[in-house]
Amino acid sequence: MLSRRMIRPLVAGLALATLAGCKPLDDTMVMIFGRSMRDQRSFDPYENTRGAPEGSVAFAYGNAPAAPGEVNVGQPEGVAVPHLTQADLGLPGVGSEKVQALVNPTDPDDPESLARGEELYMRFCVVCHGPDGIGANAYIADKHPILPAYNLSGPIVANYSDAYIYTMIRVGRGLMPEYGSRISEFDRWNVVNYVRKLQRDAGNLPAGGE
Repeated sequence: MLSRRMIRPLVAGLALATLAGCKPLDDTMVMIFGRSMRDQRSFDPYENTRGAPEGSVAFAYGNAPAAPGEVNVGQPEGVAVPHLTQADLGLPGVGSEKVQALVNPTDPDDPESLARGEELYMRFCVVCHGPDGIGANAYIADKHPILPAYNLSGPIVANYSDAYIYTMIRVGRGLMPEYGSRISEFDRWNVVNYVRKLQRDAGNLPAGGE
């Protein structure tokens, strides 16, 4: 039987042997296959965006609570959220009848909504649209200069309806992936409210002149 005094050095020796074995094994794989785990292809942020698998239903999509700040942990309950796809975007800024029927359930001037919208914008949107909503100031602009960075605070998007901006966030458009699987129902509207604030800050009155 091994004594305690012998067990510790043995365990340490086995650990060192295991760690040391990784490099020779990897070098062997390089000789056989011509590539190494230490040198492999990686993607820049947003370089190869992919939507959710077909037929999948994200948790956030079903998370349609009865009020802001609530989260469902069981079956989707609360407000009715219609099914939307990119085909519903239709006419830019207007969208299909289902989009036009959407109504912003939040107060666009509520400080809490704007604060939450800013938090999510800085988490998900700032990379491609910039902190002020001007695409040219986006963090990704100097890394991917050939990608068009959409100007959210400009006059074009300012004339889009709240419902249309909400739908773009939810289902994506063009190179922009969908965020409906990552941003829940009321939070999408909070982001819309914050985008409206960026538009006002840029001197562009949002749709409706508010």
